[in-house]
Amino acid sequence: MTPIPDRLLDRAVRRAAERCAHPGRLAFTARQLYYETDRTLLPLHRGPHRLRYTTRPLLSAERFAAALARNPQLPVLPDLVAARPHRPGPEGDLYDYAFPRLLVCQDPAIAAMLLANRLHLEGACPILAPERLPLDTRLLAALQRAEDAVVHVLHDASPAGLDLFRRVREHAGPRLRVRTMGLLPRHAAALHLAALAGRPRCDADDLPAELPAAERAWLARGRVAELAAVRPARLLRTVLRTVRGGGFAPPARPAAPTRARDTGFLTWPTP
Repeated sequence: MTPIPDRLLDRAVRRAAERCAHPGRLAFTARQLYYETDRTLLPLHRGPHRLRYTTRPLLSAERFAAALARNPQLPVLPDLVAARPHRPGPEGDLYDYAFPRLLVCQDPAIAAMLLANRLHLEGACPILAPERLPLDTRLLAALQRAEDAVVHVLHDASPAGLDLFRRVREHAGPRLRVRTMGLLPRHAAALHLAALAGRPRCDADDLPAELPAAERAWLARGRVAELAAVRPARLLRTVLRTVRGGGFAPPARPAAPTRARDTGFLTWPTP
């Protein structure tokens, strides 16, 4: 493949930044901008919606980093902010209240992005990164006081993401419902996301039995789809609609979040 000239790459990065921030002025991470730049350069995600497939990113991380350095005016979340887990301030009697929902996000950078876009306020849902695990016993008690409280887990389509879901479910105990928002391989294929290859392989039998065999095989081959590959606006809409229980305007042609065979797995909207 012929290398892309720097001036064209810079133009693509700036165009991708506009798309990441749309609508309005959404905050976004450098990793989200990377995937949007890759889509801008080679829009393989525009294939027919009836087809289910993932692509692979063709833009190297080194070239993207160089382009980002040449465009310091782009409003990317600072690395220190994006990499730092959320640390709440003095809580006082906060735990005296009942929490109807909680979101645990695998990627600290995505957790920071959700917080920067005020999703925790819009959805009345505290957002924690894995660094805050195990969950504070006072927080668990506040969740248990709420009727039909749910702990949502937002993670990559990866063995590590599914392991996080398992850990949260085990720690929350039988009295709390724990749901995964995904990503799952089916979501990555429906959204035509770029998936990484060459990650450590695993045994398909070690993955959750609730997953279809094809999805377990996909993960076992060392493929990973990151949350950052989802466009910021779609990610925000999906998460907000899920934590609100369907009360937010969905993207076009949505599929309402549903449970599959009572496993806790949720279905994302297709494009």
